[in-house]
Amino acid sequence: MKILELNFERTWRGGERQTLYNMQGFRNAKQHVTLICRKGFPLEARSREEGFVTCSFNNIFGVLWFLITKAHRFDVLHAQSSHILTYCILAKPFHRSKIIFTRRVDFVPKGAMTRLKYRLTDKLVAISTAVKEIVSNFSSRNDVEIISDIVVPKELHKQKAIAELEKAGIKYSGKHIIGTTAALVQHKDPLTMVEAIRELKQIREDFIFLHFGTGDLEKQVREKIDAYDLNDVYKLMGFYNDVEDFFTVFECFVMSSEEEGLGSSVLDAFIYRVPVVSTNVGGLKDLLANGRAISCAKKESSCLAAGINETLGGNNQKRLDDAYNYVINNHSSVIITGQYLNIM
Repeated sequence: MKILELNFERTWRGGERQTLYNMQGFRNAKQHVTLICRKGFPLEARSREEGFVTCSFNNIFGVLWFLITKAHRFDVLHAQSSHILTYCILAKPFHRSKIIFTRRVDFVPKGAMTRLKYRLTDKLVAISTAVKEIVSNFSSRNDVEIISDIVVPKELHKQKAIAELEKAGIKYSGKHIIGTTAALVQHKDPLTMVEAIRELKQIREDFIFLHFGTGDLEKQVREKIDAYDLNDVYKLMGFYNDVEDFFTVFECFVMSSEEEGLGSSVLDAFIYRVPVVSTNVGGLKDLLANGRAISCAKKESSCLAAGINETLGGNNQKRLDDAYNYVINNHSSVIITGQYLNIM
């Protein structure tokens, strides 16, 4: 089977990482995979490093021309964002290939044109129960499949993480290290995270909180950290290419999202055996179920603080075992790739 993966985003976030994981899974299953992506951005570089056939373009007009003139050579077009799906649909009279769209976000789509686009897509995939409900209600389709994200554990380097902390001048000796990897944007709700750490500091001061991520709320987050006098415990770390290395030093991983399609960083915490405290919004509800983590409602900073405090107190072994086994049994590349191949 010839599969064309399409992702035209500029970022390197969960969706782009999953695009690469999907490609690796298909190749391991002996399928032929080609990628369309934006020229000069991280997904192109990583795809080429992995040896994939990669067609990159500076603008969407190049993509559309490819779809019109060459996409007929592929059996399946797998769109990884709603934006790129539009062009797959527009060019369908020319390529006539099967179109699969994976939706990863849990906000409600809008507009008659988007509804029509979803109805013209051959197969709609949602990465969680929450996303499926949104897509099904919006498109009036009852055939939406749930296929979640792949988790691929990396070899981690603890000494590298420690060296980065020392380079940043962070005095962590004798402290519990808590962390999150979340963009400083509204749907991740970093301001509630600051509130939670403020409340935790009122309970105990033997910790450092590392927040990895950037975004348009950075100024507001910094101002709130200053206002609450949290600079000694709340460290904004920015963006790191190999942020997974820090899971070797985390004693607790925290998510404060108010919206989340899935929450793949929680899956990372699970597979690296780091206990999780998280809001239970969107797809996170699926991940946190059955006691695999401490679950809180959105905006509940007190619950997050209490959950972190409980986690640092120990007795996390059952949660860690249950979470690890859940990832292994439900989110391996072989399992997720097989689910995709079954609908192609």
